[in-house]
Amino acid sequence: MEDKQTRLVRKLYESAPGRMLLKLLVRPWVSKLAGAYMDSFLSKSLISSFVESNGINLSDYEDQRYSSFNDFFTRKIKAENRPISMNPEDLVSPCDGMLSVHRISAESTFDIKGNICTMHELVRDKVLADKYDGGFLLKFRLTVSDYHRYHYPDSGVKSGNTRIGGVLHTVHPIAAEHRKIYCENAREYFTIRSDSFGDMLYMQVGALLVGRICNNHEEAVVTRGQEAGCFEYGGSTVIVCLTENQAEIFPGYLDGNADGEVRVKMGETIGRAL
Repeated sequence: MEDKQTRLVRKLYESAPGRMLLKLLVRPWVSKLAGAYMDSFLSKSLISSFVESNGINLSDYEDQRYSSFNDFFTRKIKAENRPISMNPEDLVSPCDGMLSVHRISAESTFDIKGNICTMHELVRDKVLADKYDGGFLLKFRLTVSDYHRYHYPDSGVKSGNTRIGGVLHTVHPIAAEHRKIYCENAREYFTIRSDSFGDMLYMQVGALLVGRICNNHEEAVVTRGQEAGCFEYGGSTVIVCLTENQAEIFPGYLDGNADGEVRVKMGETIGRAL
């Protein structure tokens, strides 16, 4: 049986009235307007029903008074609920979400439901894209009930942030059946010259009504497990790319469920350095 979110997304992408409404909703200015409301004290009234409908256990998170829905949405989880291995050989998940693992090649496209885009289309930089040929692309799809802060998977030197503008589609799998969402959505990326896994590419993909990807740093020396940033309201995606022969992914994370996805938590060990 489909949940409320799936039914809504299906109506937006698979009906004529829904597609007409979608043309408006995906525009960045709509996302900014929605973001302004979600930043206001007026949006606090949405919190209790959201917690109940999504089964969120607030005891997992730090105690605080929320000034707006976005303040609640970007809530911090208690550190003991997301332990992270500091063993330099362990490859850890940088966030909560549904993980799918893909091999990278010049011909690869990245979506569990069908063709989405090539590595070149994703980063719009052929030299950078070619660098990851033969490596892994790890895609973490966050749902609206997930912890929406993301962290550095290893220590190292972080580059500045590169932003690619665009429209904003939901990252729900049904949307992926109809649009090349990862080529159209606004996104940011940076690289980390990491201590254990070579040059890692780290991308954040915005989604419907997510106008702001909030990265905490420009060029900086960062540490494993340190908070890298957060997404404001909506489901979103984190992508981590590894160059060839830097890591092996544990078998349990390679196959996933019928959609090729595995539920993971931030700090969970999903592979090891080669």
